[in-house]
Amino acid sequence: MMADDEILTQLSIFVNNEPGRLAAVAGILKECGVNMKACNLAESNEFGILRAIVDDPDDAYERIKSKGLIVRKTDIVGISIDNVPGSLFEAADVLGKAGINIDYGYAYASKDREGLFIRVDDPMKAAEVLKSAGIDIIRRSEI
Repeated sequence: MMADDEILTQLSIFVNNEPGRLAAVAGILKECGVNMKACNLAESNEFGILRAIVDDPDDAYERIKSKGLIVRKTDIVGISIDNVPGSLFEAADVLGKAGINIDYGYAYASKDREGLFIRVDDPMKAAEVLKSAGIDIIRRSEI
């Protein structure tokens, strides 16, 4: 049985690839009261994507969208990764053997937890496979 908070919601905010644009987006996030717990900034030639784990992603999505930014919600999984050699291998190996592809990931650290947020083709299956292998996943309530 899948707990409601085992699948995380990531916001992807499109950012034009030009000087000052990230600051403008960050200013809108500040104005909207959006607190990022983790983020990743990826780029292409024309635009960047700010992927973020935030407090109350559904409300943040609406507030950000109302300011005219292009924002999308994506289901992701958080994997608890210890700060020791081999920790990432264990999780990646379990997912690979289950036929689950990792599209991308980015690190997360708080004072109590370290981990990796990953985008996979089947988040629910990934969470179940990881838990079955004894790998702890990061729940929404723990972020």
